[in-house]
Amino acid sequence: MKLIDSLVLAIKSLLANKLRSGLTMLGVIIGVGAVITLMSVGRGAEASITSTIEEMGSNTLNVISQTPGARGLAAMQSATPSLTIEDAEAIRDRVPGVLEVAPVNENFVEVSVGDESTMAVIEGSTPEFETVYNYPAASGRFINDRDVATRETVVVLGTKIVEDLFGDDDAVGQTVKISGRRFTVVGVLEEKGGQMMGVSMDAVIVVPITTYQSRLFPRETIRGEEAVQSISVKIASMDVADLVTEDITDLLRKRHHISEDEKDDFAIISQEQVLDIFTQVTGIFTVVLGAIASISLLVGGIGIMNIMLVSVTERTREIGIRKAVGAKRRDILLQFLFEAATLSLIGGIIGITGGWLLSTLISLIDFGGITLETAVSMDIIILAASVAIFIGLASGMYPAMRASRLNPIDALHYG
Repeated sequence: MKLIDSLVLAIKSLLANKLRSGLTMLGVIIGVGAVITLMSVGRGAEASITSTIEEMGSNTLNVISQTPGARGLAAMQSATPSLTIEDAEAIRDRVPGVLEVAPVNENFVEVSVGDESTMAVIEGSTPEFETVYNYPAASGRFINDRDVATRETVVVLGTKIVEDLFGDDDAVGQTVKISGRRFTVVGVLEEKGGQMMGVSMDAVIVVPITTYQSRLFPRETIRGEEAVQSISVKIASMDVADLVTEDITDLLRKRHHISEDEKDDFAIISQEQVLDIFTQVTGIFTVVLGAIASISLLVGGIGIMNIMLVSVTERTREIGIRKAVGAKRRDILLQFLFEAATLSLIGGIIGITGGWLLSTLISLIDFGGITLETAVSMDIIILAASVAIFIGLASGMYPAMRASRLNPIDALHYG
């Protein structure tokens, strides 16, 4: 019963100073809302990447360039290109267990029609891209071997690019400009859905890899050959992944004239490894965002402590009267703790609601062609609410103890 009485007294005290209580809760509201919003962005990115990679299929190996002897993503990203179309053809023809091979070059480009323009991810590849990456053409056709052999200026567009540039009109047979060069649309990809790092999987266009190399983004290996960024290898099953990896390694080392004491200038990673890498990156990203947002909660806790100390000073005489009529130290302690906890609890509830609404709003906004998926999960809400209540109690502990230790005679004479 005393707990209920303490709670009622706490609520009455807060309602007596509505403006001050509201401003004090503001720090907690902002903190909890920020934690939920930022962590939901991180969780959304992780979920989006995971679903996209899983949709591509797990029985795929990716061969990428790598600085010899170096480790980690940075070494792969800054590596001098070492792969070629001929490497991809050799893997296809000479490695058992390989079903399809697609050499891929990738970049961001502007695609335009008249006054309309949009950003797209351009994939320079071969006809095998359609099956390796599960990107079939819904209308028209995909690029073919003749397009690759003759370096044709043809392109297959993703549905989002078609929607942005042509609306409901048929895009097949139309002409678009890619980085200022004219390309004929020969097909439209089947709608994929999903995102990768905020970029729609339907904001993709595919051109022949030879056209990409000669007309758009020419780049050479250290040996002076036309470079390929990566080679995607579709295998029969992951049961033969280790054996295929060894065969590809032996083949490429011979082709690149790498001696026994030299390190590979390429790396082979599976879709599972890619997923693990992205999961680690997005996990760290989520934790960092949550830590940054938690600073707001800490500031809110300091605000609660400050106001509670002021409240103790203002109500010193009230505390003296309560002690004089029989209130114990525990009663005074509970009263002020409940006030602090109530402030943080109400602020936490409002913050949770605001964070959820803001997360939903963010997922609906198009940031120049990039949308951010968000995922508000129960563990994020419980974490934010728990931290808010803990900070409220921790912040109210010192003022509550200070109030409970006041001498009733001195308190009655105060003011």
